[in-house]
Order: sequence, then C-alpha cells, then structure tokens
Amino acid sequence: MKKGGGRTSRIRRRKLFGNSESRGVNESYKPEFIELKKWLKDRNFEDTNLIPARFPGTGRGLMSKTSLQEGQLVIALPESCLLTTDTVLRSYLGPYVAKWQPPPSPLLALCTFLVSEKHAGDQSPWKPYLEVLPKTYTCPVCLEPEVVNLLPGPLKSKAREQRTRVWEFFSSSRDFFSSLQPLFPEAVESIFSYSALLWAWCTVNTRAVYMKHRPRQCFSTEPDTCALAPYLDLLNHSPAVQVKAAFNEESRCYEIRTATSCRKHEEVFICYGPHDILVKYLPSTDKQMNKKISILKDHDFIENLTFGWDGPSWRLLTALKVLCLGAEDFTCWKKVLLGEIISDAHEKTSLDIAQKICHYFIEETNAMLQKISHMKDEDVALISQLTLVETLRTEELKILQASAEILAGLQTAFM
Repeated sequence: MKKGGGRTSRIRRRKLFGNSESRGVNESYKPEFIELKKWLKDRNFEDTNLIPARFPGTGRGLMSKTSLQEGQLVIALPESCLLTTDTVLRSYLGPYVAKWQPPPSPLLALCTFLVSEKHAGDQSPWKPYLEVLPKTYTCPVCLEPEVVNLLPGPLKSKAREQRTRVWEFFSSSRDFFSSLQPLFPEAVESIFSYSALLWAWCTVNTRAVYMKHRPRQCFSTEPDTCALAPYLDLLNHSPAVQVKAAFNEESRCYEIRTATSCRKHEEVFICYGPHDILVKYLPSTDKQMNKKISILKDHDFIENLTFGWDGPSWRLLTALKVLCLGAEDFTCWKKVLLGEIISDAHEKTSLDIAQKICHYFIEETNAMLQKISHMKDEDVALISQLTLVETLRTEELKILQASAEILAGLQTAFM
C-alpha cells in the first residue's frame, strides 16, 4: 500500500510532549502539594524539572520548569515512594494476606490497603498521597446507565462487562474483609463497602504504572505488575505521545525519560497505550459473502479492524479487499491476504468502501456529540460523566477525520 507523506508522516511521529493551548497555572503553593512535596522529600525524592499546574484542556497535570532535552531523565521516583504489594506485605495487613486461603490477588491486596489507609485518615503515613488522589472517578464502571448508552459500541460493552467484573470482585472479597475485623473497632462492612472498594479499584486501574514482581505463594497466580507512583501519576495522558518509562533495577527508581525536547512551561504528558476504534462493518450484498467471511474468520481477519491516526489498519484494508473480490477474482483471495495487488480497480473499490465506512462513523460520532451537548444542558448532575464521554467521542472524531484525510490521499492515486 502506498505510504503517505507530509501531514500523514507528521501524524505517524509520536512525541513525548504535547503542546498545551496555553500555559498552565502553577499549583505548587496549594497545601496538599506542599505536604506531598515534604512527604516525598522524607522519602528521598525532590523534583527539579516539573511542578503541579492546572491546564485549560486537561485539568491538573505537571508543567516543565525548564527546557527539557531529548533523552533527559525527567523523573526518578525512588522505590521507597512506590506503593506496591511489598508495601502491603510489610504493613499490618501482611499477616492477614499471608494466611488467607485461597491466596488473594495482588489487586485485592492493593485495594484493601488503599481503603484501610483512607479510613485511617490523619493516622495514615500515606495521607499526603491519598489527599491528592481523586475523590471520585469517571471510569466506565462508575457511569450511570443512561451515560453508558452514549459510548461507542465497543466501549459500551466494555463498560457493562467492567461493572459486572467489579461487583464480582467485591462480592468474592467479603470473606477476606471479614477476616480483618480484629484490626478495626468498627464493623468491616462499613469500611470495606462497595463504594470504597470501587474507589480503590479505579485508583489502581487508572493510576498504576507497570512494575513486575516475582511470583509469591501468598498471592494468587494473577500478574503482580501494578505500582502506585505518587507525584508521577499527576502526569496526564495523551494518545499522541510515547514515553520511556520503566523501573530501573540498578537505581531502584521508577524512571521517565523524554522522547523529544520540551519547552519551558509546557505540560508534560505520558502515554498509557494506543487508543484504537474497533470497526466491524462487513457488507453482505453478494452470493459469495458468507464464503468470504468464513475465509476471514479462518485466517483471523475478522477482529481488530481499526481506523487510527495513520489511517485504516492493514488488517482492515485487507479484509475489505477480500470482501470486494468479484466472482471472476474470487480465487485470488490467498494473494490478497499475502498483500498482492489484484488490479487498480479492485484497490480503488476497497478504498472507496473504507472511506464510506469512515464517513459513516464520523457522522454517527458528530450526532452523538450533539446529543451529549443537549444532555449537558438538561442534566447538571451528570455533567462530569457526560464531559468524560464527550472527550472520548471528540478524540474518536479526530482519529476518524485523520483516517478520512489519509484515505482521500490514497484514493487520488487511482483517479
């Protein structure tokens, strides 16, 4: 397939830092950040590169104090600042975790610790960190049903699955919580409520960094790869950036390095992973359609068909090329799967369909954004949840528009 240039290649390039529309407002003077900085200093961490700030488009984040060069170490957070399953095992919860059968999951250990420390209030040594964590979340599992219905199809299904999974997580953990009763004068049911566990679950799943731990018999076989990283987790996510982030075994610090340079007073972003749009749009107008779909299924071409910043994925275009084969070319399906060009006319037909699909989703997304706008005016109570969905839908729209532009460029080669 012909590769694009110009703006297309600029889109392909991923950067560590995204430019804010305007400078952030310094928030390092706020009491919660003063306390957090003191707490971090006691644990041998002082940051000279970044400061907490509030930005118009992203809210609270971290702003560069000085110009940063490509490859520069931005943050090196010592292991003593990280909240991991090791932290839990060293705490008062350790003996209860160690003896519980069947062994609890690493996730349950982290969530239990967060709920317990939050309940401890001023008595918790983790209070300075807990104070800067969100009080509520707008994860899909927290959304009201009428808001979930506004999500793109795949996200809607994920939100419903997530709600079921978290409820099962809570229900299956009640006996373990009951075993902790000797630690508390209050009834554990009032401390480890569903809402409390949901908050902890969202904290871990939205803010944890990857840090692999060796398997331990006191935990279930689920991967033990999460660590909460105070201060570092103030970095906002941007889908258009990449970052070199990992735990350094030699320095015993979780490190983040720049991928490109960054100007003074710009917001620093981290990317938690790519954001794709799942597309399952398979026309069914010819007599061989069922056979074509069977071929795609047999060769694993029926899933993960996406539009992205770089245009339609190779898998999506390949699937469309198979679906566009005429009766006279049907025997060439193996060549199509291998990436061979059957004819210019066939290439053009598949690109035209890809463009129509893309525009269909653009129109659908625009319509949903209008609906969300009306709902924000009518239901103030749901404003934060609707704003989250609006952000997701807006990002989706930008991705689709980028794909449409790239497809238009590809189509000109066959005009």
